[in-house]
Amino acid sequence: MANESKRMLQVGELVKRNISMVLQQEGQYVYGSQVLVTVTSVKMSSDLGLAKVYISVYNTENKQEVLLEIEESHFQIKQSFSQRIRKQVRRIPVLNFYLDDTLDEMYRLRGVFDKMKSENQMGKEEE
Repeated sequence: MANESKRMLQVGELVKRNISMVLQQEGQYVYGSQVLVTVTSVKMSSDLGLAKVYISVYNTENKQEVLLEIEESHFQIKQSFSQRIRKQVRRIPVLNFYLDDTLDEMYRLRGVFDKMKSENQMGKEEE
């Protein structure tokens, strides 16, 4: 999916905007009010029938559990999502949710580099 068409990008953005709103409105019933879930990106299949929805999960250690709760509420989420976009697309895409660990990894690496820097293991910084 490296070569996404303009239509794939447009539908992906539509899905991202609308699934974000659904999770914002109904998330508290799915995974509680303390957890924050954001949609980081959506990748559409070339036939626009499948949407890979990447989410970041904050305020909890157990991110996998939140993903499972979203999967368990898939029917309810899909129904609300369908209501929002049904007039804008020919067919409602299947939603698959994935954890986006990019930010977690970035913070972890920053911590590693800071530790190495504090222990003088980084060598001299260039001027």
